[in-house]
Amino acid sequence: MEKIDGRKIAEEIPIIKDIQVEKEVVWVNPDKKAFVKSAKDSELAMADVEDAELRLKRFAPFIMRCFPETRDRGGIIESVLTPIPNMQGHINEKYGSELEGRLLLKQDSHLAIAGSVKARGGIYEVLKHTEDLALEHGLLSEGDSYEKLADEECRKFFQDYTVQVGSTGNLGMSIGIMSAAVGYKAIVHMSADAKQWKKDLLRSHGVTVMEYESDYSEAVKHGRELSDQNPKSYFVDDENSRNLFLGYAVAAKRLVSQLKERNVAVDAERPMFVYIPCGVGGAPGGVTFGLKQVFQDAVHCFFVEPTQAPCMLVGMATGLNSRISVQDIGLTGLTHADGLAVGRPSGFVGGVMKTMLSGELTIQDGKLYDYMRDLLETEDIFLEPSACAAFQGPVKLNKSEELKRYVKENGLSDKMDQASHIVWATGGSLVPEKIREEYKNTYLV
Repeated sequence: MEKIDGRKIAEEIPIIKDIQVEKEVVWVNPDKKAFVKSAKDSELAMADVEDAELRLKRFAPFIMRCFPETRDRGGIIESVLTPIPNMQGHINEKYGSELEGRLLLKQDSHLAIAGSVKARGGIYEVLKHTEDLALEHGLLSEGDSYEKLADEECRKFFQDYTVQVGSTGNLGMSIGIMSAAVGYKAIVHMSADAKQWKKDLLRSHGVTVMEYESDYSEAVKHGRELSDQNPKSYFVDDENSRNLFLGYAVAAKRLVSQLKERNVAVDAERPMFVYIPCGVGGAPGGVTFGLKQVFQDAVHCFFVEPTQAPCMLVGMATGLNSRISVQDIGLTGLTHADGLAVGRPSGFVGGVMKTMLSGELTIQDGKLYDYMRDLLETEDIFLEPSACAAFQGPVKLNKSEELKRYVKENGLSDKMDQASHIVWATGGSLVPEKIREEYKNTYLV
């Protein structure tokens, strides 16, 4: 890896100076293009998203059998889209946000099985690997119901194989729980910032948890090295996996009917803004990719990262992507937002997002808890603090000079009263009650 001179980069790119001193910033992507142009640059397309969607449908009978809580949705793991007008009124009054249009919450925080957005990509990747092995070894024939993969004979076959992943928490839970359900030996390599309750939950499912005193990148590195030593081990690479990415992207297609049910139209006259917490980039990148395929130029996507770990922002603003880490510019990467505690971004995601992402915001850790309490008090919905990072978007949209300029330059100024705003809630439903109480009583200066 090349040696990065953080001081020199800060001189060349002014926003890096603000990031270095943990200042909350707003960055509008100067490389964003119209969808027809950005689609030509992408190695993935809508056909890839549709292929992933069909695979998840094939696995629905298997998922229902292993996880009865998914029966009400026919084995499809999906979250609700919830209007949160009380929260909208509250942020307008408390923070002077002046947000017009409609504010909605996409509750991936309550997805079945893993209780986070990672239930999309993580579970999809495990199932894709399972299908590949089953077809290769004759466990599935054309026309078979995938429910048979839950039979004891198939489980015995999968017990000879291992699935491993490096994680700060939520991805590890989705990979670990689904891998154990299939029958794999599951190993999750967890960085120092992973919460103890997440490790305990994984172990209760029979998953091996290996703990590291270092950060996310080191956990991934050690996990990959260990997996490479075993020919029957499969490593889920959160930084570069196309399968994870496409699992997340399927969410966009399902959003269409949910918006229709809520009488929310999305088109040139009625824009949609989406705000997503970002760690290494896989989940927000995949969701954004899917949304752009479906809604094209009518959707505007923004990532939100902690001030101490804005790895995707640093990677995209400098153009160095995975070749630079937040430590290179003097940050620690340590944050209360455990799922976002990533020092080096996905180079793959940064490349795909280069012409699609609208921009990024950063948030100080204290506000994670403030927004968490705001939502709980106004809508009686609990999210884990890292998921609440996304509220920085609607709070800042009309207060930031950069975002006001973005709205004006994109010809949206007279359309904002018809806009929809989706806060993508990434996790929280599995947080134990005792930890919830600790979060509620956490105040940071």
